[in-house]
Amino acid sequence: MPKRPLESTLESAIFWSRWLQAPLYLGLIVAQVVYVYLFMVELSHLVQGVFESGNVDETQIMLVVLGLIDVVMIANLLIMVIIGGYETFVSRLDLAEHPDQPEWLSHVNAGVLKIKLSTAIIGISSIHLLKTFINAANMSEHAIKWQVIIHIVFLLSALAMVWVDKLMNQTLAISKAHE
Repeated sequence: MPKRPLESTLESAIFWSRWLQAPLYLGLIVAQVVYVYLFMVELSHLVQGVFESGNVDETQIMLVVLGLIDVVMIANLLIMVIIGGYETFVSRLDLAEHPDQPEWLSHVNAGVLKIKLSTAIIGISSIHLLKTFINAANMSEHAIKWQVIIHIVFLLSALAMVWVDKLMNQTLAISKAHE
């Protein structure tokens, strides 16, 4: 039975609506630029502080370096969301022949993206927690406790996502075997 014009138009509009996400990914690119700027400012403060003062406080350097690593990890998270999200939800990127195509992009889907994002968030949380432990003398016990609890929640959430993804893959494998 042929589709009615209204149904066909509605389906086309729904499918086209994925392009409404494109400005969101462009906004994340702007956020990436802000993180590059933040990284360069923090790096210049580190270099300037070491060369001007001559008095090197190893703990302060370690905290600043961990902050730089944190910025890099957040930037990596942004790249995963921008590229992976666009590829998964908006449109394919024609990068098959590009020499710099990320390896993970060839098999990206919503499940893989969720796992990669949760792993990145745990890494970022770990850096924050390490900074907290290094600077524990200057923090309240309450703040430290909540950071540990939040980190554990991230870990448990990631494990739950991996478990659900595994169940879904097993279900798909069983249903394909019955076809």
